[in-house]
Amino acid sequence: MKMLPFNVWLLMAVGAISMTAAPMVVFCGGLIGAAIAPSTSLATLPVAIMVVGTAVAVIPVTLLMQRVGRKPAFILGSLMSIGGALLSAFAVAQSSFWLFCGGIFILGSGLAFVQQYRFAAMESVAPDQMASAAARVLLGGLIAAYIGPEITLESKDLLATPYVGGFVILAGLYLLSTLLLLLYKPTAMAAIQHEGTGRPLSTIIVQPVFWVAVLAAAVGYAIMSFIMTATPMSMHVDVGHSLADTKWVIQSHIMAMFIPSFFSGWLISRFGADKIMLSGILAFVLCVVIAFYDQALMNYWLALVLLGIGWNFLFVGGTSLLPRSYRDEERFKVQGFNEFFVFGFQAVASLSSGWVLYSFGWEALLIACLPLLLVVLAAIVWWRRAPV
Repeated sequence: MKMLPFNVWLLMAVGAISMTAAPMVVFCGGLIGAAIAPSTSLATLPVAIMVVGTAVAVIPVTLLMQRVGRKPAFILGSLMSIGGALLSAFAVAQSSFWLFCGGIFILGSGLAFVQQYRFAAMESVAPDQMASAAARVLLGGLIAAYIGPEITLESKDLLATPYVGGFVILAGLYLLSTLLLLLYKPTAMAAIQHEGTGRPLSTIIVQPVFWVAVLAAAVGYAIMSFIMTATPMSMHVDVGHSLADTKWVIQSHIMAMFIPSFFSGWLISRFGADKIMLSGILAFVLCVVIAFYDQALMNYWLALVLLGIGWNFLFVGGTSLLPRSYRDEERFKVQGFNEFFVFGFQAVASLSSGWVLYSFGWEALLIACLPLLLVVLAAIVWWRRAPV
């Protein structure tokens, strides 16, 4: 297999820094919310707001990249995230819940730029390396999975108000990512300007492969966020597991999201995207069964690890299929639709997670995931049976 180009490794490194915001907010967002929110039912809102920020920003981000190019847009996104981190720190110091949500919204919007890293990486390689390029970029999340919660816990009492120090450190990390992005080299494919706009979106979206790609990524992200957002509250607040145990479970989960990226690209090339996505569905089902059976520490841990693996297989599988549905000149509008659908769906899941947990309980939250998995399964069957 040919060596992946410089851009892929650079985007993996920058992604490792930039994705740190997500595990930080997942770990401490609900805990900060529980302390400063006007109502406990709003405790998980900051975590959901991060996803809403991503969903709202994805269309403007893709349009911006189409106009100015990937590199300037990536740098702008990183600078914006610095502001979001500093605003979040200030809001926590002032115990201002709604201002904190505003800072997290900006961080989520910055993550919309980061989500485009995998497409930029795929533009830097040949078609047979696209799955590997996307998977390598996602490996940056493995580092983020460790340093995000670790920074949060170790810096919890760094400044006068708990958790403020972590967001100040996050701003410094985004400054580093901004400097690294200056080394990014726009590719020939990304620089090509096409005279036409390609086929209308209404023609593109009737393809079975398009919906398998979109639904695999969207449902994978939605179920992962739905369960993950509720886990710290269920573990620490409802059941009484320690903060350290909660951190360990969340760290393990996020690491399980990205460790498979060492080999998921190769697995897709070897066995096909459909088989890997079916394996992801199976991992999700096992997650639900184990978490439903008991709320002991090891049940949370194993369920959340399986949740991470299932997400990786569905998300990487869907991402690798998406380019099969569009031509070069159509990539921005298709990628924009895909990202809006994926993160819009994830936003709904995150926003409803806390409400479902406190209204119906942990078990009902888990069972609600199963019908969505059936939708993805049906889409895969439809695609495989469709005429070529």
